Amino acid sequence: MPAEPTPALLPQAASWLRRRSWSAVDRPVHALLEAKRRTGHTVSVVLPALDEEATVGDIVRTIRRELMERLPLVDELVVIDSGSADATAAVAARAGARVEYRDAILPRLPAVPGKGEVLWRSLLVTRGDIVCFVDADLREFDPAFVSGILGPLLTEPDIQLVKAMYDRPLETEGAVVPAGGGRVTELVARPLLNLHWPELAGFVQPLGGEYAARRALLERLPFPTGYGVELGLLVDALETVGLDALAQVDVGVRHHRHQDGQALGRMAATIYRTALERLDRTHRLKASADLVHPLLTQFTRDPQSREFTAHTHPVTALERPPMHTVPEYATRH
Repeated sequence: MPAEPTPALLPQAASWLRRRSWSAVDRPVHALLEAKRRTGHTVSVVLPALDEEATVGDIVRTIRRELMERLPLVDELVVIDSGSADATAAVAARAGARVEYRDAILPRLPAVPGKGEVLWRSLLVTRGDIVCFVDADLREFDPAFVSGILGPLLTEPDIQLVKAMYDRPLETEGAVVPAGGGRVTELVARPLLNLHWPELAGFVQPLGGEYAARRALLERLPFPTGYGVELGLLVDALETVGLDALAQVDVGVRHHRHQDGQALGRMAATIYRTALERLDRTHRLKASADLVHPLLTQFTRDPQSREFTAHTHPVTALERPPMHTVPEYATRH
């Protein structure tokens, strides 16, 4: 991080960037263990997974070996399988995770597709005071992705949510573009945040899937069920606990599978709609619901006929309510 914030940031965001941005090396692991012992906090790590048999095992083994067996930092390691057609669940279990199945959690409420749905349901089957989410498609996984973002939550009692920040190279067809990853972040999420929630402009990876938060916060937030979950949680956390309760930690470099252009388009549309829902909710945007067209049409060219075919996808706005309002959760916790 630069020593001085860029002039474009508002004073509040610039001050936050100086005070609430750290590196994983700023807090040695022995200091985290001491803080964990002193506070008595328990930690759950959750990996949402859909057809990730190629990568989920290495992530689970690394967390178990480095952060559960060698250093007792993580108390619970759970993979939530959201309907994989491959061996994701079996690979995760062999590597040492407890595997839960999305459709078996809160069965009275039929599950819908989407990462946010899995994260929301994970609160029902985990116990930790701090919950850490990690995407299951990471390669060359470094345990600092977990220990780094846990650091502020274990050592700073006023911090409520911590996002990982990192370099995100675009690796495709044998070529590497050093800062080419995060295309939806740069083209959609960052402009939305800068224009409408400028306090959050200092977040390097607002859509990153690696973040940790106190359960007491997560259970109070609604969860968008799809791709908009990261933006939704960040905006709602800002409005619930304020900017000074949020932080970010540099954990190095993130290597993962990249989506194709059409998948990115669907992701972008969902994130944009998630933002619109929040703008409308806070009366920052006066818009008639009749003007919303919650569909995205994309085109592919048939290799034989050379004609374009239209494919239309719904842009979901479904959100799950704060978990503390769910009767089954209140009974369990």
